[in-house]
Amino acid sequence: MLTRLSIKNYALIDSLDIHFDKGLNILTGETGAGKSIIMGGLSLILGQRVETRYFFNQDRKCIIEGYFDVSGYQLETFFSEQDLDYDGETIVRREISADGKSRAFVNDTPVTLNVLKTLAEKLIDIHSQHATLQLNTETFQLFTVDSVAQNRPLRERYTTVYRSYKRTLERLSALKDNVKQAGAEADYHQFLYDELEKANLEADEQERLEAEQRQLEHAEEIKRHLFGAAYALHEREINAIALIKEALNHLQHAEQHMPSLAAQSERLQSSFIELKDLSTEISHMEQDIVLDEERLAAVNERLNLLYALQQKHRADSVSALIALRDELQKKLQALSSDDEEIIGLEAEAERLKAETLELADRLSASREAVIPSIAEEVGKVLRAVGMPHSQLHISLGRLDEASLRSSGQETITFRFTANKGQEPQPVGKIASGGELSRLMLAIKSLIAKTSALPTIIFDEIDTGISGEVALKVAEIMERLSGHMQVIAITHLPQIASKGGAHFKVYKKESEDRTVTDIVRLEQQDRVLEIAQMLSGADPGEAAMQHASGLLGI
Repeated sequence: MLTRLSIKNYALIDSLDIHFDKGLNILTGETGAGKSIIMGGLSLILGQRVETRYFFNQDRKCIIEGYFDVSGYQLETFFSEQDLDYDGETIVRREISADGKSRAFVNDTPVTLNVLKTLAEKLIDIHSQHATLQLNTETFQLFTVDSVAQNRPLRERYTTVYRSYKRTLERLSALKDNVKQAGAEADYHQFLYDELEKANLEADEQERLEAEQRQLEHAEEIKRHLFGAAYALHEREINAIALIKEALNHLQHAEQHMPSLAAQSERLQSSFIELKDLSTEISHMEQDIVLDEERLAAVNERLNLLYALQQKHRADSVSALIALRDELQKKLQALSSDDEEIIGLEAEAERLKAETLELADRLSASREAVIPSIAEEVGKVLRAVGMPHSQLHISLGRLDEASLRSSGQETITFRFTANKGQEPQPVGKIASGGELSRLMLAIKSLIAKTSALPTIIFDEIDTGISGEVALKVAEIMERLSGHMQVIAITHLPQIASKGGAHFKVYKKESEDRTVTDIVRLEQQDRVLEIAQMLSGADPGEAAMQHASGLLGI
């Protein structure tokens, strides 16, 4: 519950520090005194966005702090999930500078506005005059039924499974579209791959074949030149080997008389042996060279194939063709893998669908079961607040499987009538503002019995009621405060008299400015305040006695 609210530098507020009780807290004050400003300040720590023009002093920050007793509300998991320090007394702070920059903190840990809003939804429900518009929304109507049925764990499980189911369907649809698009190209890719695979490509093949091609095309010329080299070395009448042999004989004879020629003699001897070996090798090579027209045709055919493939695929080498072949292979394998994934996703989608439908059936049964009790309990409250002929009809409509929603498998409609003999119509079409306020109060009082929400705020929902009805509304709020903290902003003395704590909001003026302030009223001050609410600024003795009576004095 909200134990303390501190507001600094917001609109007409310079500095306020309000300590609330755990039961029924009443805020009263003249129109324009600043009650709505206090609510606006509270909304900032509940995640509401702000505008800088609301600040009181543009030279200082606006700081709003709320102190909440969260012990006993099972919020430890939420704090852990958000990486926040849990404390039984949680402090929520909002700081806004004049330039509009905003920072939010929970127990001194910075948080986003989304986190702030999520936490606020677990702490406070603000019900204002305009909140009656919620009555006509399916979201609120389902929330009402689910709250009474205590469906929160089931609803959360259903929503989780439903979203997984929808995500799986989306993935499956996207994958099928991809496969369909890829399938249109699959045959062509398969043809290209088969063509390249059949070619048995080797990375250095083209270079080797081109070298062999040159040799085969010039075989006759090569053979002639090899023969000429061998002839000059050995076969000719005066040949190189014979001449070196003759030179070697002369050098060896000279060495007999000049030992220093030994090195030259040895080198020439080596050259003679090398030339003989070289001559033999050249002769063998010349004999091996033949003009092989069939092999040349085969090489030309293979090279033509490689050149044609390169031109077709705009590749500059056989290595590029091999890379393309491997890429095509991966695409074809991916198609096969996608087919397998589709089968897996289809199975997963069927499993999730079955689980979603099973949970939806359980939700539907749970909702159907509590509808009679909701109508009965709301009717009791409405009769107590002066609407004896009112009726609330709740109907559920079943959706088909294809129309499953995150809220379940049904639509919901609240139909209401406040008058005898009048057919119930959708809420909001026939009810007056006062009737809607009382209907909302009846529903909120019912929800409070099953909700773990710590605090509810009623912001001037007493529009259109007075007298005995106002007293009955006050009694309902008083009973409601036995389950949760209730803060009520009201203009009705009947409601104000029921509060365990009563705060008066007022304006005070100085020479240069007007500010909003608040004070907690003690017993005699409450008598005067309620008497003024009854008869005006200068209440008479009768009004004072009436006020005392309302307060039980």
